[in-house]
Amino acid sequence: MDTLIVDLKDRSYPIYIGAGCLREASLLVPRLAQPRVAVVTNTTVAPLYLEALTQALQAQGVEVVPIVIPDGEVYKEWKTLNTLFDALLEHRCERKTTVIALGGGVVGDLAGFAAATYLRGVPFIQIPTTLLAQVDSSVGGKTGINHPLGKNMIGAFYQPRAVIADPATLDTLPDRELSAGLAEVIKYGLIRDLPFLDWLEQHMAALVGRDHAALAYAIRRSCENKAAVVAADEREGGARALLNLGHTFGHAIEAGMGYGTWLHGEAVAAGTMLAARLSQHLGWLGAADVSRVAAILSAARLPVRAPDLGFERYLALMGLDKKVEGGRIRFVLLRRLGEAVLTAEVPEAALRAALAEGCRA
Repeated sequence: MDTLIVDLKDRSYPIYIGAGCLREASLLVPRLAQPRVAVVTNTTVAPLYLEALTQALQAQGVEVVPIVIPDGEVYKEWKTLNTLFDALLEHRCERKTTVIALGGGVVGDLAGFAAATYLRGVPFIQIPTTLLAQVDSSVGGKTGINHPLGKNMIGAFYQPRAVIADPATLDTLPDRELSAGLAEVIKYGLIRDLPFLDWLEQHMAALVGRDHAALAYAIRRSCENKAAVVAADEREGGARALLNLGHTFGHAIEAGMGYGTWLHGEAVAAGTMLAARLSQHLGWLGAADVSRVAAILSAARLPVRAPDLGFERYLALMGLDKKVEGGRIRFVLLRRLGEAVLTAEVPEAALRAALAEGCRA
């Protein structure tokens, strides 16, 4: 098992990565404030892993309150959040009761936001079961819900006490979800880790084929990148915004198409291609670079063309992005492969051209 540390001084926490670690209650128990937890999961993950986690904790004398919510991005909203509050209150969960998120990004974001706000904050642990959650959303403390006008617009920064990433859970992950997670893995290579991008190009077939050793390495390398950025910029005041490569376009796609129509990673992949094309129009990337981005995304079985929402619709949706400052949309673009930049200096003509090239009807 690998152990990484997210260095946030007195709020630092470990990321445990290893096959079977979901069943290792010894990783959890020392981080509990009391021998009682509320496990938030969904209708897909619960039949697969809730019993195993519950038995492991109960064997250590920990009482488990299960809370099962519907599966899907469409449920990442106020109504579902309120059902979590209802359950926590009905079971008389206290300030020392730890909330454990067992599932993908939606479960983690919802459970984390509930933990951040219930009784003004209770302990929180992430057990991500999708690749996207293991390499991205479970690390760094971003929690929240969607609004009909924008993704993740309501939430809080709230760090977990630990992250437990078990690559064995990926054996039950649908192919489409696995590919969606690879979009976030590829992101790290594009924005700050060119040697990792080279490695991903060489090993993409193994990753798509669920090779355990390749997946474990990709998870570790991704988490190392994410942990380093979060330690330097916890609340996205600067460098952390670069982790949003493809997300300004991607969030617009998710909202414009209706939450759940495109998986988050699929929308990020299409958004990454739009960002690459825009970077080319600004003179930063060459045609060969853009082709390289398209090739690795295609190898991961991800979309490289975005839906045609229309220029004005994209502009309106991107105007609600959290990176907007002074009324100006700021884009994460690529100065070169392996180096990202945040900029608002984007001529409308370049943006129009990138969208025209990268969208399909």
